[in-house]
Order: sequence, then structure tokens, then C-alpha cells
Amino acid sequence: MTGFVQIIDFRTTRIDEVQALGDEYVSARAAEGDTHVVRTVVTADRDEPGRYLNIVEFDSYEAAMENSARPETDAFAARLAALCDGPPTFVNLDVRFVWGR
Repeated sequence: MTGFVQIIDFRTTRIDEVQALGDEYVSARAAEGDTHVVRTVVTADRDEPGRYLNIVEFDSYEAAMENSARPETDAFAARLAALCDGPPTFVNLDVRFVWGR
């Protein structure tokens, strides 16, 4: 079970560029054999067009902080921010329990 989740709340009119950036980042990290991130789900808010939430799952808080400290992650975050209509907001969550799959 995943032990830590980070939600990145952002707004953009350039979601295709955000997706391309994310694809590039994920591919590069996979080629390195990086396993910090368990899963990432990017969602679109149906009630607020242009608002997206990126839900990133980690095994632990420590794994998330190791990921955040990597220069590649910092560069990705800077490039993502440049594609956003304002600064993204981060929510850090410890997983207490999971129902379902």
C-alpha cells in the first residue's frame, strides 16, 4: 500500500504541453531505473475548466522527499510552473488506509 500522496493543484491553458513535459520526465526517470514514484494520475476538474490536479503516490514520505531533492525533479517543477497560469499548490498527505483496489 502507498504510504504518502502529494496533490499538485494547478491551472493551465497549455495542458498538451504539460502532458508532453510529463511524458518526457517519466521516460527519462524510467530509463534511469528510478522507482521513487509509485503512480501519477493527472485529473481535470469538470467544474472548473483549466484546473488540474496531479495526484502522485509514493511508498513513503521519505521517498517523496528524496524525489523532491533530485535536480531532475526541481527542473521539471520549474518547467511545469512556466506552463501554468499561476503558481501550483501542493498538498502533502499521509495515507491512513485504502478501500478498494
